[in-house]
Order: sequence, then structure tokens, then C-alpha cells
Amino acid sequence: MTTVIRTSGLTKHYGSVHALDGLDLSVDAGQVHGFLGPNGAGKTTTIRILLGLARKTGGDVEVLGQEPWRGAAELHRRIAYVPGDVSVWPNLSGGEAIDFLARLRAAKTRDAAYRAERDRLMAAFQFDPRKKGRAYSKGNRQKVALIAALCVPADLYIFDEPTSGLDPLMEVVFRDEVERLRRAGATVLLSSHILSEVELLCDRVSIIRAGRIVESGTLAELRHLTRTEVSFEGEDESVFAGIPQAHDGSIAEGRARFTVDSDDIPAVLPALAQRNVSGLRIEPPSLEELFLRHYGDDLAALRAAEEEGESRASRRAAAKVSK
Repeated sequence: MTTVIRTSGLTKHYGSVHALDGLDLSVDAGQVHGFLGPNGAGKTTTIRILLGLARKTGGDVEVLGQEPWRGAAELHRRIAYVPGDVSVWPNLSGGEAIDFLARLRAAKTRDAAYRAERDRLMAAFQFDPRKKGRAYSKGNRQKVALIAALCVPADLYIFDEPTSGLDPLMEVVFRDEVERLRRAGATVLLSSHILSEVELLCDRVSIIRAGRIVESGTLAELRHLTRTEVSFEGEDESVFAGIPQAHDGSIAEGRARFTVDSDDIPAVLPALAQRNVSGLRIEPPSLEELFLRHYGDDLAALRAAEEEGESRASRRAAAKVSK
């Protein structure tokens, strides 16, 4: 399988700040590849280097067989890119902006096939192309970039938080368009904070933390790295006895619950069958749980800091009242 994006030991330093610290990323042709991480993890820096908009500090990077810093002009004709925050020309109409962006990628905007695809996308995204750019909301500016990217075939599509500012209905339209790209065999790198969106669309997922890839694989592969929840009808904690693989057992609202390492599920099922359990439900971990596996400690620290701040504010308020 052809590798469309490849980075090895990629680094990017801004003075003493290491935005990327040895990033290894591989995206194969025909994949929809999810790229996950919180703000500041290095997602946008990576994308800027892939587009040739920023120069690497060290390591290797290759996009469509070229080093992007040296081959940016040619690569931009083969790549469709949508950022998370789009600006448009205030005096151009939306339709004019879309056509201009398409021409930058060598599209023949007078061609009937181009016009038909552009009009189809405008209808799908419920976009009015007659208004001037200055009149567009954030969501409509996002639609300009999405329509311009999707209406011209590309070898690689890079979406960086593409649905930022779109309403839920338009997010569904975007998912449908990515599914259309998948069926056509296109390669997509999708950076998104909407985990459900990535879970629905992506063949593979890479999770970035502090400038490095900490997990990468299909969702099925990644789910083996964490625990699956098992629940069934039960009101007695004795049901957990004799199941050494069970963790975190609890009883609530007439259901017994425990977690088990995903690889141990086949060993657990015979033990449950001997107990004649009913209403059995086995739920694999969601992408959100996989994500929080790496960032849960950060979230816990943030919550602890917030609680400490609230506690200090309460003490100060109480002290003022006592005076």
C-alpha cells in the first residue's frame, strides 16, 4: 500500500518550546485517518509542516513523495485543505471566493462538470453564494472553504477542525461528503475534536500528546489497549466471585457491572454462562474513553485546580463577611 504521508522523528522548536518532539505518523493511500489531540498537542503545527507552511526543525517528512517545504507549490495543486478558522475576502461573493480558490488548484471553473459539482455542494450545505464575504458568519465562511476543497478532486484532503462553526445538520452533510470521498478511494487526514465524528468516519486513528504519537491503529486495535464494560441483571455482588478477570465491580439500579481487559472477554463468557445471567450487555470502549486514557490525568489536574480556586474564593468571601 502506498504511503501518502510519512513523518519520522519530526521535530519543530520555537525557541525553548518543543511543539513537535519526535512525531512518527504514517497515512496510507485510501485511508480516512483521524488525528486527535487537545489544543497545544501539536496537531496544527504538524499540518502546517505537511503543507509546507512551516519548516521542520529536524526529522523526516514526506507528502505525496515530496519534501513539503521544497515542493509546496506543486503539492498545493494536489492537496485540498480546510483550516478550522476561515477568512474570506470581504468584497468577493461566496461564489466568487469558491471559484478563485478552485482556480488556485488548476480547476477549470467554466467547465460544466466543475459547475455541476459546485452547485451540488452549495445545495447540500444550504449555502447562498451571492452574499459578500463581509456578511458571512463563521459557519458560512467554513462552508466556503469546504465547498472549494470538495468540488475539485485532490490526491490528499487535509481537514483541520473542519466542522468548527457548523450546526449539527451541516456536520452530517460533511460526514456524508467524507464518506463519498472514502468510497472514491481518496486519502483524508482529519483532525477533529469531535470524537464521535472521528469514530464514524475514520479507518485509523493517531493520538498525539506533547508533540508525539502515543497511540496509532484501527479502532479495533486500539480497543484492545483498554477495558470493555460488561453489565447484566443482578443485585448481589457475589456474582463477581470466581471471575479473576473482573475489575471495578459494582451494583446499581438492578444491574451488575464490571470491566475486563478486552483480550480476556472469551475467558469471562463461560463463567457468566454458569451463573445464568440475563440481560447481558458488552460494550467496547468508545473513542472518547481511549482518548481520556491518555489525557484523563490532565483533566483530573485541571478539575483539582478549579476546585482549589473555588475553595479559595469561598474562603475569601467568608472572610469578608466575617469582617
